[in-house]
Order: sequence, then structure tokens, then C-alpha cells
Amino acid sequence: MSTLPVIAAVDGSDDSLRALDWALEAAHRREAPLRVVHVRQYAVWAQTDVLIAGPPDTGDDPVLDQARAHLEGRAYAVSTEYVGMEGVPGAALPELGTDAQLLVLGSRGRGGFASLLLGSNGMAAARDAACPVVVVPRPGRETHGEAPDEPGPRVVVGLHVDSPDDATLSFAFTEAALLGARLQVIAAYPWPVQTWAAAGQIMPPVIDEVSIESETRVLADGFLAPYRERHPDVRAQAHVVPGDAAGHLVAASRDAALVVVGRHRRRLLAPARMMGSVTHAVLLHAVSPIAVVPPAPPDEG
Repeated sequence: MSTLPVIAAVDGSDDSLRALDWALEAAHRREAPLRVVHVRQYAVWAQTDVLIAGPPDTGDDPVLDQARAHLEGRAYAVSTEYVGMEGVPGAALPELGTDAQLLVLGSRGRGGFASLLLGSNGMAAARDAACPVVVVPRPGRETHGEAPDEPGPRVVVGLHVDSPDDATLSFAFTEAALLGARLQVIAAYPWPVQTWAAAGQIMPPVIDEVSIESETRVLADGFLAPYRERHPDVRAQAHVVPGDAAGHLVAASRDAALVVVGRHRRRLLAPARMMGSVTHAVLLHAVSPIAVVPPAPPDEG
């Protein structure tokens, strides 16, 4: 496994402590060190030329003391370090991903509006970090998905058959293997398909739904084949479904160990990092932890 640490961002909130618990277990599964980081907010309004983050602070930090006490006596023998920083959390947290194999944080922190489902720092990290970001939601979210058809741990991943991403699928298969879980692959296709003939007129689709479903399934199985070969211990099932991919992923998050989604690749006409509407919706509404995976780098040459 990678020697890069799993980083847990803490701020003293209950949400961040839940994320710390998740990060500890992830570090144990990956045989990786755990780094617990607290970024203390600069008074940005009073300092017009502050850095994104200052050097590590070795002084007293009550938030890190709380994290130490929270982990004291845990059964996992994970090498753990505690790092305090000063900076702008929304900018500093994504930067932590350059030196991590995984960045874990809670869905809400101490600041902002308690009614929001995902804080601005979590959104920034999921959008900008160089490593996969896991957001652990607070209890109480509800979804109307059906109960799983069989017991046992389950990882869910979204597959866009028009533009599959290697990093997302690799992460999902690896995490399923580490958890000893089956992998539920959601491949949604658009339906109903509407064709506009003239103003106010909609033509019926030329292709029937059975054909679209069959083609989507063939593509999905083709994309999954090399990952199934590399991970023969992971039982991966493709679920080909019509309609909104985000809705199906949120529904599948019920009782799931993890939902894995990809982040949009930068494009020539859209150079900024973007999560995409499906990933954004899953972050806001899924009831299980959500992993947002940055795209694989483009092939050189």
C-alpha cells in the first residue's frame, strides 16, 4: 500500500470527529499512517495579504487535544501525527491532498449555516483536492431507496458509459476489496429520449428503450472486465437503469459502506475544476460516506 498518509481534517465539531473515526479505519485498512490536521481560520477580513496556510504550529491546540482524547485507547495500532496550521480552510484543505492518499472530512463544520447539507470547506476540498476526498455525512439524512437485496457490506460506484474514468473505477474496486464488499455499479441511461421536430412538437424516440438498455449493459460489462480480472475477489454487479443517475446513486446509498463518484476532467473551454451535477447532488443527499475521485491524468504523448 501507499506510504502517503490518510488525512483527517478536524475542527472540534461532532461531524469532524465522525470523519476522524472513518479516517482511522481507512488508515488501518490501507496500512497507512494517519495525519490529523486542524486548520485554524485566519481573520481574513483583517489581513489582506495572508497566506493560504502558514507553517505547521507545534503549540497547544485544544481541537487537536480533543482528537487525541477521542482516539485514545482505540484498538487499531495506526501511526498517528497531529498537525496544527493557520490559514483559510477552504483553500488550505484542498492543498493537503497533494501529500495524501485520502482526505477525510465531515459534511459540516462549526461555522456557516447549520441547515446546509454540505459546508463550503467540504465542497472546496471535493472540487479541488488532488487526492480522493471522502465526506462523511451527519446522521439523520433520509433516502427513499429500496433496502439492499442481500446482506453484507456494499460499495456503490457510478459509471458513465459515454466517458468512463479509470481513477474512479480503480478506487471503487480497491475500496471494495479492502472492505470485503461487493460492488454495485450504477450505469444510468437517459430515458425517455425526446426529439424535437418543430416548435411545440415532440417526436417519439427512434430507438426503443430495450435497445438502449442492452447497449448500455454491453458497454458497462466491457468497461468492467479488466477491473474484474485485476480484482477477482470483488463481486461487481452492473445495474443498468433508466433516468437520473444522481437519483439512483442517492437511493443506492442506503445502507452502503461507501458511494464513489468521479469529478469532471478539465476541458479546454472549461479549465476550472468542476465536480459535475451528479457528483454535487450525491454529496448533498447521499446517506452514506461519499468518495469524490479526481480524474486520471490524461495520457502523455
